[in-house]
Amino acid sequence: MGRAEVRKAQQRGARRAPSGRAKGTKESGSTGKRTGIRRFFTWKKVLGTFFGLALLGMGALVALYFYVEEPDPNKQALQQSNVYKYADGSIMASKGKVNREILRIDKIPMDVQEAFIAIENKSFRNDQGVDFKGLARGLWNTATGRGKAGGSTITQQYVKNYYLTQDQTASRKLKELVISLKVDQRMKKPEILAGYLNTSYFGRGAYGIQAAAQAYYGVDAGQLTLEQGAYLATLVQAPSQYDWSTASDETKKRITIRYQATLTNMVDMGKLDEAKRATVKMPEPIPPQPPMGMDGQKGYLVQAAEAELNAQGVEKKLIDAGGWTFTLNIDPKKQEALEKAVQDELESKLDRKDTKGKPQDQSVQAGATSVDPKTGAIVAMYGGTSLKDHWSSNALRKDYQPGSTFKPVVLASGLENGSKTQDGKPITPNALYDGTSKRPVVGSDIPFAPQNQEDRNFGTPMMTVQEATNFSVNSVYAQMIVDVEPSNVKKTALALGMKDREGWPEDKPAMSLGTMSANTVEMAGVYATFDNHGKKVTPSIIKKAEHKDRVVEPAQPIGAQAISRQTADTVTKVLTGVVNDEGGSGNKVRSSSYEAAGKTGTTENNVSGWFSGFTPELVTVVAIFGEEPVTAKQVTLTGTAGLGRLGGSSFPASIWKAYTLAALKGGNAGKFQLSEAEMGAVQTPSRSASPTPSPTPSQSSSAPAASTSPTPSPTASPTPTATKSGTTPSPSPTPTTTKTGAPKPPDPPLIPEH
Repeated sequence: MGRAEVRKAQQRGARRAPSGRAKGTKESGSTGKRTGIRRFFTWKKVLGTFFGLALLGMGALVALYFYVEEPDPNKQALQQSNVYKYADGSIMASKGKVNREILRIDKIPMDVQEAFIAIENKSFRNDQGVDFKGLARGLWNTATGRGKAGGSTITQQYVKNYYLTQDQTASRKLKELVISLKVDQRMKKPEILAGYLNTSYFGRGAYGIQAAAQAYYGVDAGQLTLEQGAYLATLVQAPSQYDWSTASDETKKRITIRYQATLTNMVDMGKLDEAKRATVKMPEPIPPQPPMGMDGQKGYLVQAAEAELNAQGVEKKLIDAGGWTFTLNIDPKKQEALEKAVQDELESKLDRKDTKGKPQDQSVQAGATSVDPKTGAIVAMYGGTSLKDHWSSNALRKDYQPGSTFKPVVLASGLENGSKTQDGKPITPNALYDGTSKRPVVGSDIPFAPQNQEDRNFGTPMMTVQEATNFSVNSVYAQMIVDVEPSNVKKTALALGMKDREGWPEDKPAMSLGTMSANTVEMAGVYATFDNHGKKVTPSIIKKAEHKDRVVEPAQPIGAQAISRQTADTVTKVLTGVVNDEGGSGNKVRSSSYEAAGKTGTTENNVSGWFSGFTPELVTVVAIFGEEPVTAKQVTLTGTAGLGRLGGSSFPASIWKAYTLAALKGGNAGKFQLSEAEMGAVQTPSRSASPTPSPTPSQSSSAPAASTSPTPSPTASPTPTATKSGTTPSPSPTPTTTKTGAPKPPDPPLIPEH
């Protein structure tokens, strides 16, 4: 072989061998064989498996596409009424069939259509009815228990509303996917959008865009503006929470953010001019209007029943979907008696037509709850004059303080915890306290020196807890809560059924004056627990709620001992003194027809007045609230019906007595069985004078809230009566005594306390 041929052979060998090593050699450390996990997982195998699974998935979807047929409309698309019955089985009301009117898409303004597309499904006009990424995310969330499935397009939501159910399951989601693909192939986009807008739920019992337009803006859908349509588009995601009229401040922030996002998306889509977008402001919806047949108290009773069912875990949407039969605990005769008592004792004395000359008469709102303490059944309830006048029930409202109706809770906590006074003596009804007005409390890190009603001093210098309760002496209870410790009192209050809401005055002596929020149902539960010898009573308005798919029984209204029987019986005994003592703040409800116990309450600035009272058979809480009609701002009750300062001993006590007499008529009024009441050892104070005015009274111009004159003491100067001018003469300091030997204030017993 010549040199030229050898050179060519070498060049051919070099081209065949990899760079850096001679042909036939091996890399250092290499055995020439694949070992370990690389033998089983190669890129070819991984990719092959992935594409194989993808093909199988596509095949499964294709099979599902041909297997799943479009079903008939679901039963929920054909809603029913809810029926409400009294306790005796008689029909109270029927909440009409589905509030829906189907519209063609050309009846819905284009701006409104685009608002819904912008916030719900920007790609709607171009997609195939399914968002596969969103679907995968939703399926994963459902499968892993991370919440409700999401990512639905407008087409999917229409399919879910019209054909399927609201169940959040993987099988339902797969059906939704397949049917959505078919619907998108069969129907035009405007038809799908119309179906979605006509089947969506908007809250307030409104199904579909037409009902929503009427419910929130009082117009037909064809008259909706861009601004209104954008709000309805914002609302549809969470109609129960995003109703502006009932939303909290925090929720209103979320509503505003979503509303602005709707407008921003419309600009991005080219459906809204940037300059116009800057001028768009969300119009607040009109107040909710009552549905037909919800006149008088019926609407309020329905509200209470639905709220209670909702609290037991049944979603508002399912309740509003219809098909429920509610049997309430409401006794129709007692309900009629309560309504009549409010009409006779309050409404008949107001001039609600004179909107300029008598502003206080326009501001008065009344609420009441009556409970059977042995069963926990709410047998009567008053929510307001009517839903058309005041949408939310005054019986359920929790934006006002209960005032001095909270004082018995302080006493109960002191008895239950074996608390002692500053001088080391047990707190009992016969324990002694200084009743001087503006007396600084002792033993508190937080300074507090509350003023008594009319700035009166009680005792010289001491008075018993029983007397302090009868006259509702603020200075005594402020010191008592320090002795018991506010944290202990709060625990007792929660055990009795009060709710721990934002704003509860933690560890402050002012708590003794009832400065937290509460409603009439909660306070009825507290007093019913006293009446029921300490066994917890949770008032319930629902006797039974039945649906074709389920039956909901109320939670057990009677629970275990919240406080001991001795504590409950002792508090009840003390509260009978409030009613029976001639100087007691609750003396107005005293009657020979029943035995009663109770407590009045009036809040700061006279914005509310309460009377919480009970007989052995019936517990009733009546409250009046000052609410400015337009702004709903809390305002004073002073001047209502041409009278002076109003409190629990005025209209609330009058209503309570009239109702209780009627409700117990024909029945056998019982006697309190207070076998375990323990009043404590009698202590002898150095007391020789009755309550006397402070040298510098700050509230002496306040007039008593009374429609009747109190019985004058035989040794006192003539007692002043309420006047139209809202003033009253200075009270006489001449002392008088009651049957129990307690000092009697020289002022009318109807003057309310804090």
